[in-house]
Amino acid sequence: MEKEVIVIGGGLAGSEVAYQVAKAGIKVKLYEMKPTKYSPAHTNENLAEIVCSNSFKSNLHTNACGLLKEELRLLDSLLIKIADEVQVPAGQALAVDREIFSKRVTQKLEKVENIEIIRQEVTNLQEYINDKIVVIATGPLTSNKLSESIKEITGQDKLSFYDAAAPIIQKDSIDMSIAFWGDRYEQERGKDEDVEEWKQRIQTTLNASYINLPMNKNEYEEFWKELTNAEVAQLHEFEKKEIFEGCMPIEIMAKRGIDTLRYGPLKPVGFTDPRTGKRPYAVVQLRQDNNIGNLFNMVGFQTNLKFGEQKRVFSIIPGLKNASFTKYGVMHRNTFINSPQLLDKTYCLKSRENIYFAGQISGVEGYVESIASGMVCALNVISRYNGKGKVIFPEETIIGALSKYISSQNENFQPMNANFGIVPKLEEKIKDKKLKYGKLADIAIEKMKKLVKEELNFTKK
Repeated sequence: MEKEVIVIGGGLAGSEVAYQVAKAGIKVKLYEMKPTKYSPAHTNENLAEIVCSNSFKSNLHTNACGLLKEELRLLDSLLIKIADEVQVPAGQALAVDREIFSKRVTQKLEKVENIEIIRQEVTNLQEYINDKIVVIATGPLTSNKLSESIKEITGQDKLSFYDAAAPIIQKDSIDMSIAFWGDRYEQERGKDEDVEEWKQRIQTTLNASYINLPMNKNEYEEFWKELTNAEVAQLHEFEKKEIFEGCMPIEIMAKRGIDTLRYGPLKPVGFTDPRTGKRPYAVVQLRQDNNIGNLFNMVGFQTNLKFGEQKRVFSIIPGLKNASFTKYGVMHRNTFINSPQLLDKTYCLKSRENIYFAGQISGVEGYVESIASGMVCALNVISRYNGKGKVIFPEETIIGALSKYISSQNENFQPMNANFGIVPKLEEKIKDKKLKYGKLADIAIEKMKKLVKEELNFTKK
């Protein structure tokens, strides 16, 4: 087999695969259909384009996604490194300026000697899979023609589900006489804190990452009524059954009960309304979406409402009466394979050992999870070309737990985010979640460091 790797798809996973494999001295042909053809959600020609939220989620050691990023840093992930370099304020989360991020990834890969970037759509896998290793990393918006080719090589007749993206608002159109800056709990007034001292403290806070829109009971109920009765873009019947719970459109969530949003994305806990000195009835949060800080996305507001309805209904929220929407929320198709039947723990196709799947098409859900799947594929490709065995990550790590999840028998398989529920339980019982997750994280980091030191030396050039 020729020592060359074909990577199909230049998203987060494909970009990580290409970089890691090329860094190890192996030639890579990276196929990306943009700008010749765009998916319904993509808009620019750069690699590693982010189409939904600009957040890579928590950086905390005691958060599963935060731990996953730490594991990737130990593995020298290019994309996490760039994300760290171009981050924008987001409290305890890692959020990026999406334009700068994708541009930096593209510029880096264009300069790597062993990578050839080919800007064309791949529609027939049979032309590539006979004598080379192929990594399919075409993401949740795989084109129809390539989806049909994937069905042929996997023997599956269904590859899709649907999710949604949130709107983005111009900062200068937000009414800051109503809205206030603050991170959850850090902004809240303490029980014994003097009102004037509290007002002074929050006014001088420079590190707050979110703009918060407080609502009283009447305002919330009016918003909820209009939201639940707003007109949505029409979906086919099978689409309605395939909406992923982890990215639930806010209008569907709202229809589950009048208080559902108040226990979800509009949870008021940890905030004090500066106008009243009391906890609001509900709070809408806006998170910075770009580096210069003039765009903010509506946290948790993934939606399938028609654009006109989004403008009408979301403008009811206090502080957004004159909101200018740079981008409305959209609903789009996601594609993934039935990984438990098809893939092993290295994301390799069981029936064809020269074919790998990486990214959300493999059944992981989320930006960092996609990068992690690409890392697993890359390290196993490198190991194979170096005459080594498969690289199996310890299941105590989030990377290993995700690998196990996507390859374990599951009759009702759905994409999975990083979470501590998929790692082995501790032998000791610890009631405090923060302490328990901290212990699990310590174990994971120790296992990862050992793997890097003892088994991954072959990746260094």
